Amino acid sequence: MATNVVRRCQRDDLMKQRVLIVEDEFLIALDLGATVEGIGMQVAGLANNREQALRLAPSADIAFVDVNLADGRTGPDLGRRLAEEHGLAVVFMTGNPETVAGGVKGAVGVVQKPVMPSLVEQLLKYLAARRVGRFAVVPAQMTVFA
Repeated sequence: MATNVVRRCQRDDLMKQRVLIVEDEFLIALDLGATVEGIGMQVAGLANNREQALRLAPSADIAFVDVNLADGRTGPDLGRRLAEEHGLAVVFMTGNPETVAGGVKGAVGVVQKPVMPSLVEQLLKYLAARRVGRFAVVPAQMTVFA
């Protein structure tokens, strides 16, 4: 019984993670949000540019960030700031992963769009576990930054 309580507490810690979605394509952002909520996590907000994302950052733990946003190719710098200044676990979701292939300081990694819901779920479980200091398997489709 004690093992079940510990597992439930660990699962609850994982599910308390709040996800910021930074994406300039509204339908993609909504789809990501539905996937996040579908696995039981909370969406901290949707942003389509750097200013909105930085305003929402204090209420988030994890961020999915596109490279090209409504205000231009601001995603890489934004991802760095979200990780370094706000402590978010950042993964880039982009159709052009080569634009961040060299890595972005503080960010975890990058996945190439389109991103299927099953990969979003794997990413969220990995990032949430990583944030609370638990071991998790890196999703095969994610390129991890050093």
